[in-house]
Amino acid sequence: MKNLKFDGKYKDMLLNGKKNATIRMGKVNLKPGDEVLIHAGGYVLGKARIKRVERKKVSELTDEDAVKDGFKNKEELLDALKEHYKNIKPDTEVTIIEFEFTKLLDKPILSADFPYEGNNPIEIAELALKHLKDLSFEEVALLKLFLQSGSLRKAAYKLGGLNKRYKIREVLRKAYEELKKMGIMEPKL
Repeated sequence: MKNLKFDGKYKDMLLNGKKNATIRMGKVNLKPGDEVLIHAGGYVLGKARIKRVERKKVSELTDEDAVKDGFKNKEELLDALKEHYKNIKPDTEVTIIEFEFTKLLDKPILSADFPYEGNNPIEIAELALKHLKDLSFEEVALLKLFLQSGSLRKAAYKLGGLNKRYKIREVLRKAYEELKKMGIMEPKL
C-alpha cells in the first residue's frame, strides 16, 4: 500500500477533516481510487482513498485548492509550499492530491511499526519464538537479541550499528507473515 506522509503539525487538521488534500511538487505516482496510508508526525493515522489527482502550475493554484489543503487562502498555501520546497517558482508543476479517510485509527500506530500492520514487534518476536519451529539459528538469535535489547535501535547497535536494523526487521516481517498464516496474529488496520 502506498503512503502519504505529512509533517506532524498537520495531524489535527487531518484528523478533524480540515485537510483533505495535499499539494506536492512534481509528478506523484497516485491515481483516483488508490488506497493510501496517511502518516503524520511519525504515526499512521488511518487509511484513505484518493479522490482526485490534478497537475497544475503553482501560478494556477486557487483559493479553493488552498482550503482543501487546510489553508485560509492561496497566499497562505504559497507560504507553506515555500517552507517545504525552497526552490518552488510560479511555473513549477505541482500535483494536487485529494483524499478521503476510509478508516481512522482509534490509536495512531508508529510508522516504523506499520510493516507489521499495527502489531507490536516485541509481541511478534515473543510469539515467533513460541510458535515457529522452522526458524534458523540466526533468526532465533536475532529475535532473542531484539527482545533482550528492548528496541530495534539497541539491538542494531549490538550487531554493529544502526545500518543492521534491516536484519532484525527482515526476521520480524517473515515471522509476522508466518504467524498470520497460522491464524495466531491478524492485522490491526
